[in-house]
Amino acid sequence: MKTLAKSKRRQRHESPFEQGPRRFASHLPWVSILVASSLAILPFMSMRGWWPDFGLLMLLGWRMQRSDAFPNWYAIPLGLANDLLTGHPIGLSVVTYNFALLMIDIIDARRMWNYWWSEWLVAALLVTFAELLQWFVAYVQDAAIPIKALIPPVIIMIFFVPIALAIASALDRYRLRQRRGAKP
Repeated sequence: MKTLAKSKRRQRHESPFEQGPRRFASHLPWVSILVASSLAILPFMSMRGWWPDFGLLMLLGWRMQRSDAFPNWYAIPLGLANDLLTGHPIGLSVVTYNFALLMIDIIDARRMWNYWWSEWLVAALLVTFAELLQWFVAYVQDAAIPIKALIPPVIIMIFFVPIALAIASALDRYRLRQRRGAKP
């Protein structure tokens, strides 16, 4: 009887941060990417198209913070959902997301150390590639978009990279129930 009371007392006083992963923890990465992609349907108006691709930023944030958060094939349904939510031609985000994940995996395999500035540089290059690919697809479809119209979204996305990395890190700590600075 005493051991039962002690175990109940111990359970009550345990910190929720040290109990292991939360239920449905494996779903949090892709759900957060879908939520970030759905920010494109908010009723903001822009004459110049400055709205960045937040889905791509969250995808990069998750992949750079934790490479085992989801498998690479998740890029296909996530890219398709992003295409449907943002109005891109179907398959454009699928190609962009797959390319981004493959490039991050190749770079991570070659890099010896991870530095904050190197992750930011890789994300900046991938964001620039994604915007150039969107511009090229629009150009092929005879959409008259000047190339300088890419400058605001690229700059905004490059400055949002650390924020996306921080959000992905905070969500990862939440899903794994870890305190900041706690030893595993």
